[in-house]
Amino acid sequence: MALITVKHKGDFKKTDSFLNKMKQKYYMNQLEQYAQKGVDALASATPVDTGLTAASWYYEIRVSGDAVTIVWSNSNVNKGVNIAMILQYGHGTGTGGYVQGRDYINPAIQPIFDKIADGVWEVIKSS
Repeated sequence: MALITVKHKGDFKKTDSFLNKMKQKYYMNQLEQYAQKGVDALASATPVDTGLTAASWYYEIRVSGDAVTIVWSNSNVNKGVNIAMILQYGHGTGTGGYVQGRDYINPAIQPIFDKIADGVWEVIKSS
């Protein structure tokens, strides 16, 4: 039978500090900023006819247990159809035709996703 010995030196101050910051949600202000940047990016990338769809982006930050989620939505609905979604994915016309969708959401929001983790991490480290 092998004997394993573990020795340590120091304490867990940095770990405790980090976990307390996470628990106290110091990162929420940072998430608000990125959520708004997402709205701005989506609005500027949305194909414009009347401008209503571009102006209808908003966000919600949902906290549920240990999870925090940013949800971007668009409130421009016509006859029960979300216009942002049919611009993204395409739609049939009333005359039997089809309008091809245009992937504008993913390219607009991807840079925001790329920055969120780094930005929140910096706030946690520096708090």
